[in-house]
Amino acid sequence: MTSFLPHRWRAKREATRHAEAIAGILDTAPIRPKQDGLVLFSMIGTAVLLPYLVAVKSLWNELERGRVAILDDGTLTAQDRAILAHHCGDPEIMRISDVVLNEFPAGGTWERLLTILDRRQSEYWMQLDSDTVVIGPVPEVEEAIARNRSFILLGEEAAEGPKALPDFVQHFYPGGEEAVGHVQGRIESRMGRIDPARGWRYVRGCSGFAGFAAMGAGRPLASAFLTEMKSMIGEADVTIWGTEQVTSNFVLANETAPVVLPYDRYLNYWAQGWGEDARFLHFVGTHRHHGGAYIDASLTAIERIRAKSQAR
Repeated sequence: MTSFLPHRWRAKREATRHAEAIAGILDTAPIRPKQDGLVLFSMIGTAVLLPYLVAVKSLWNELERGRVAILDDGTLTAQDRAILAHHCGDPEIMRISDVVLNEFPAGGTWERLLTILDRRQSEYWMQLDSDTVVIGPVPEVEEAIARNRSFILLGEEAAEGPKALPDFVQHFYPGGEEAVGHVQGRIESRMGRIDPARGWRYVRGCSGFAGFAAMGAGRPLASAFLTEMKSMIGEADVTIWGTEQVTSNFVLANETAPVVLPYDRYLNYWAQGWGEDARFLHFVGTHRHHGGAYIDASLTAIERIRAKSQAR
């Protein structure tokens, strides 16, 4: 019967059920942060506190390195902050209102990307969404960090590594520019308008999990791409949710030798099962609570955290 409820009602009920199922994360050992040049960074609010703890603790459990930094979306309570202080080793918590935007849009996770670009000069910044779960070792990520190479989570199984813009457009949009539809498709299909002499590349990635190597590009490259986006879809539409992800994809595609994570191990959940070798799962909003898979993966991660803590 719940399938007949409005989406916003179902989403709230499903999120509540999920939080109840994963409350055991509060009984796991805290993260022991290390000042070793790695930052595990997320933008969160009070509504995703428990899923976030699963996300960040399951990742740290495999890496056993790095410190935690958080961008407060403006809803974290004093109790939330106390819980985060205990479980995440007194993390750095920044306020979204303190992020200087200048020419960039507000909202749509732009503040998150700008914080990374501003802070990555001396540390490796890893962006982690709260709806992600690590269920196994992540050697590709560990190697990327060790070699100070950025990494990319592909948006879909059919996606490929970075391509020159004309090649990307020809591969994904052989029918030409998209006049309507999702803003990401509208932008991507128009990238052929950009002067090829720039030598820019692009990859269809997912900003839910991304590695930004230390000493990489800051705001200027993103600003140049923002100018191109405005010319492609209009200044008003660059504020639409999704333009930040396109920009994140663009920045990473133009890094020096970025690592493309293999999709069979690092994937987005589209209401389909995953293989035995899966290590990282991103439960995107469309099918986040389908079939209880998110709960199952979270409980698997919690058990791995407990087992490893007991073995120390």
